[in-house]
Amino acid sequence: MKELYDKVSIKCSRLTTKAYSTSFSLGIRCLGKELRDPIYSIYGFVRFADEIVDTFHDYDKKKLLEKFKEDTYRAIDDKISTNPILNSFQITVNHFNIDRELIDSFLKSMEMDLQLKSYSNEGIKEYILGSAEVVGLMCLRVFCNGQQEMYSALKPHAMSLGSAFQKINFLRDLRADYVGMGRTYFPDVDMNNFNDETKREIEENIAQDFHHGYEGIVKLPRSSRFGVYVAYVYYLALFKKIKNTPSEDVLQSRVRIANHYKARLLAYSYFKHQLNML
Repeated sequence: MKELYDKVSIKCSRLTTKAYSTSFSLGIRCLGKELRDPIYSIYGFVRFADEIVDTFHDYDKKKLLEKFKEDTYRAIDDKISTNPILNSFQITVNHFNIDRELIDSFLKSMEMDLQLKSYSNEGIKEYILGSAEVVGLMCLRVFCNGQQEMYSALKPHAMSLGSAFQKINFLRDLRADYVGMGRTYFPDVDMNNFNDETKREIEENIAQDFHHGYEGIVKLPRSSRFGVYVAYVYYLALFKKIKNTPSEDVLQSRVRIANHYKARLLAYSYFKHQLNML
């Protein structure tokens, strides 16, 4: 039965999300029940593509990514795939009419990671668009569920929020990206002279994206608002911790939020949501 296979596929996406990200798993569990599996499927797709370019060092990444890309489009067109992650993704793409250009943009950014170690100002805008902003738009398609007017109104805010999350990831993973893989995602920044002033300039840019993204969260349907707000609060806490960490320490270790503190953030978010205080 195809229905059984589809259920197994969604479970694979759910398992992938829980294995790779406790924070996003937490946020997804706070969404309306009908929204959770589609968002799990998007995360599973994005996560597997990212794994190819970031961790499969002993393999031909370019060849693997090309195969993954071909299989993705074939799954969407055929409405089935023997890869359960892609099968669950195509279900969501086809059901919510996720724009093909969003998928194109995302996969292009993954290809950029195979080719580039540093970016120009225009290049990093294109990379962030594909690696983060369009992922937010895929999720927004699910949240709006066919309401085009709402999607169009919230689109700029979703893009800003995705951009803020990605830039925080860049700061958090500074050591792994620069020291481990020789990548830098901050144009015009000399990583050998990374200091508090440079870090502060980056943080000011992130704060602007955060503010604009939050303006969209409060306008989301109630079914998705709480889950997105939980992710926002978690990233805001991570951002504050990074801001309070000296630049030399950010370069030496990965800033983290402890699980017990995440639980406190969830309780805080739930309280504000229930009282309509967002």
